[in-house]
Amino acid sequence: MGGLIPLSDVSRRPAHFPIATIFIILTNVFVFVLELRGGEAFVFKWAAIPANIIAGHHWITVLTAMFMHGGWLHILGNMVYLWAFGPVIEDAMNPLRYMVFYLGGGLVAMLAQLAVSPTSTVPNLGASGAIAAVMGAFLVTYPRDQIRSILIIFIFVRITFIPAAFLIGFWFLIQLFSAGSVAAVQTGGVAYVAHVAGAVFGAVTARLFEDPRRLPA
Repeated sequence: MGGLIPLSDVSRRPAHFPIATIFIILTNVFVFVLELRGGEAFVFKWAAIPANIIAGHHWITVLTAMFMHGGWLHILGNMVYLWAFGPVIEDAMNPLRYMVFYLGGGLVAMLAQLAVSPTSTVPNLGASGAIAAVMGAFLVTYPRDQIRSILIIFIFVRITFIPAAFLIGFWFLIQLFSAGSVAAVQTGGVAYVAHVAGAVFGAVTARLFEDPRRLPA
């Protein structure tokens, strides 16, 4: 058993306070609290259910679902990843562009997942598609940056530094090869297609959202 948890970029520090990233994290936490209070009824009301959306109902859930999570580990994992990569990408854009980019990545990811499971009645939820877009942007913008990460191998835990290109590239390959198991989503699996689509969106459109004046010369 093992794992790799990214913590932060040690090669650069944002020149501006990451207000948008913090706002997104706080929004996710707030919605998760509402989920805990509302239970299953809240989830089925605001999560994206492919069959309903394809039938023309509850389209707003394509947006609301990206701020929802399936449990403590789900939200903690997503927010750790967002904090590891988000502030630097927000700094390369600006808060407004970054918010549009983040929502766009989440929307593309959700639509991709709907496309591969249009008849599913399982709620789709999570910020991972939008966060994948942030990671895709990081990959093309700062591939050589060193990412402080927690490396876990069985009972051994250590802090290590890994190039962004290797860390994100390896993560993307796992998502890509796992996308073949999308049938598992019918019974509540991981939405790998959403991760792949979000990352591709981020890598392709990052330069359109970034402000050249905010990038290093």
